[in-house]
Amino acid sequence: MNYRVLARGSIVAALLLTCAFYATADTYPSPMMLAPSPDGATLYVCAYTANQILVVDAASQTATDAYDLPAPPSGVVVHPSGAPLFVTGDTPDGRVYALDADGALLYELAVGHSPLAPTLSPDGATLFVCNRFDNTVSFIDLEAGEVVTEVAVAREPVAAAVTPDGARLFVANHLPVGPADGDFIAAEVSVIDVATGTVSGSVLLPNGSSSLRDLCISPDGAYVYITHILSRYQLPTTQLERGWMNTNALSILNARTGEFVNTVLLDDVSRGAANPWGVACTDDGRYVCVAHAGTHEISVIERARMHMKLARLEAGESVSSVSRTPADVPNDLSFLVGLRRRIALDGNGPRGLAIIGTTAYAAEYFSDSLGVVDVTAEYPRPQQWLLAGEAPMPIVRLGEKFFNDADLCFQQWQSCASCHPDVRADGLNWDLLNDGIGNPKNTKSMLLSHQTPPVMSLGVRSDAEMAVRAGIKFIQFAVRPEEDAVAIDEFLKSLKPVPSPELVDGQLSEAAQRGKEIFKQAGCAECHPAPLYTNLKSYDLGLGTGMDADKEFDTPTLVEVWRTAPYLHDGRAATLHDVFTDHNPDDKHGHTSPLTDEQLDELVAYMRSL
Repeated sequence: MNYRVLARGSIVAALLLTCAFYATADTYPSPMMLAPSPDGATLYVCAYTANQILVVDAASQTATDAYDLPAPPSGVVVHPSGAPLFVTGDTPDGRVYALDADGALLYELAVGHSPLAPTLSPDGATLFVCNRFDNTVSFIDLEAGEVVTEVAVAREPVAAAVTPDGARLFVANHLPVGPADGDFIAAEVSVIDVATGTVSGSVLLPNGSSSLRDLCISPDGAYVYITHILSRYQLPTTQLERGWMNTNALSILNARTGEFVNTVLLDDVSRGAANPWGVACTDDGRYVCVAHAGTHEISVIERARMHMKLARLEAGESVSSVSRTPADVPNDLSFLVGLRRRIALDGNGPRGLAIIGTTAYAAEYFSDSLGVVDVTAEYPRPQQWLLAGEAPMPIVRLGEKFFNDADLCFQQWQSCASCHPDVRADGLNWDLLNDGIGNPKNTKSMLLSHQTPPVMSLGVRSDAEMAVRAGIKFIQFAVRPEEDAVAIDEFLKSLKPVPSPELVDGQLSEAAQRGKEIFKQAGCAECHPAPLYTNLKSYDLGLGTGMDADKEFDTPTLVEVWRTAPYLHDGRAATLHDVFTDHNPDDKHGHTSPLTDEQLDELVAYMRSL
């Protein structure tokens, strides 16, 4: 066995936190995910920025205990017997903590980089964990207390669900893979055969699908439901009405065959339902419910009626003036009319979602509360269970809230986080009008944006402050108080880089050390000097096309370049290898043509370690 037993209390100081997505005040719980006990009497809530599991009694509606952890808890699941609790710790050297029902640490297991979404097999014998930045899923034999298999998946696995028979594990990959300058780019769902520990298939979602957040399987084992954004990236960003830029979606797979069924939109014709996150079915399977992190509500969808309507389309019947064939459904903002209710919550930023019977519990990240509602009630009366005393919100956390809040946006179609999930990038190209029309650019990470002016690929914004205000006006299509933009500025300035999964014990690998020398010899360091890995200048590298031909492009930072694919201003390069082998005319982008394959691998290893 490779697990380590710790005495209760020693867990508090066992690790140094290095891997938060962004800096926030640790006095706030920031409930992220949650899981009920088997009897439904208790809710275990991941208090992300407090490094705790909060124990909430459903009857008294209060937190009765708090279990301290050495890392932000990114997910929790409870064994069918009622114990242990398995909690994933969000660090580069990821951990799974097994706690008894009283919070004592039984043991911890080493897993991959930034683990989350712990999922138990139906028999409780195997724990599945998504290692987000290793792009793997760990299979843990709980009797042996060790990781027995690691399965490679597509990109940033963030959620998983196993079929009731335990045969297949469906995994939601957060971002698309591949170049962004073609006609199709979308994230996918990986299907893993549990018995063999191999990927048996993958399902590409509709064009423009990105920012997958959660998935669940219906109680009857028939369908998989996945929450994500469905972006209309092919269109110039001239408006927001009718989901012109971003729509918000629930995709459906056949859980028994692994085949794609369809994608329904969660928005209304004149109002968005931004940033769908948690998804869960009621115990009786009558409803599938979705938490909307951007609009602070829960969608309640009648499953049987939705599937009957989809079946009618498959049989060749037109169901509306818009949906005449199955291919029309992902563009039909009225498809769920009469089949879905939107229940507004009192809290802010619901993410994780759990259902006990017909009562939904949503982890409201920014209001430090649980939103609670009976989804079957004719006139729902949501409750807000506060998990912390009310306190003034510091400006950094306020800016984080604004960044994720679609209430700032015209008709609530999107928030800043819709194109910049976790304050990074969605992997898509967008035709913003700040540099003309007809020349899409790849979304950039917000990390170090205030330290590396100018902003945008062509440097059309002199600094990030200007870009934030332009984004509110021309992408959110809103007019907001200056204080909102100032708060967002302060939040963005607080961002910290996540250590690369390529590092070995926090240090460069031997290959990366050799790559560091090649980085200097090839001239890369001249334009990408440490510590920002940009000289803040612009160059014409012969990469501009169309109306951007012969233009100079801003030199981007290489910090966290390992997680920002695809590359170049138009996302044409799927990998860093592609940057140098296919898109470096005349060695203007580093003197790389003389490099051997091995040297090129080492150069990339170094860059991916930054």
